[in-house]
Amino acid sequence: MKTLETERLILRLWQVTDVNDMFEYAIDERVGPSAGWPVHENIETSKMIVDSFIKNGDVYAIVLKSENKVIGSLGLHERYPDDSLKDLKQREIGYVLNPKYWGQGIVPEAVEYVIKHGFEELGLDLIWCAHFSLNENSKRVIKKCGFKYKFTENKTLPLLDNQEVESLLYNITKEEYFGN
Repeated sequence: MKTLETERLILRLWQVTDVNDMFEYAIDERVGPSAGWPVHENIETSKMIVDSFIKNGDVYAIVLKSENKVIGSLGLHERYPDDSLKDLKQREIGYVLNPKYWGQGIVPEAVEYVIKHGFEELGLDLIWCAHFSLNENSKRVIKKCGFKYKFTENKTLPLLDNQEVESLLYNITKEEYFGN
């Protein structure tokens, strides 16, 4: 994944030195459970996650330029939520943000740029995004970024004691993006 830059943000691969920044937001109960993972009880958990992000290479660290600080993450994962569309080149975007930075348009700025990168540079046909039914913040981002609702599925979250949730899935096609 190449480093991407917006007006206020740098989207780059994770580094070992980012652990403390992740831990700062991962201990907040409003963050992980809304994305399907538990609150980090200790910094070792954050270190394990950062190490996995580094190894897998499909999650950007969202760095706020003005503070040179990691304030969230944005994944661009190879997933295929709809079997009937498996032939298309596609990815799914997922994101979290430190609550201290909520309400500033940071996630839409990052998502819109990754959509642009996906269609214009990676040659994707389709980009997905999803949110759990109670996550109104993610729903607003998804709609603001031009995704269209496609379907709802019930999911079991193994990392959250097999909690049952509704996941609403949206996508945007390259034709919609380019206005064709």
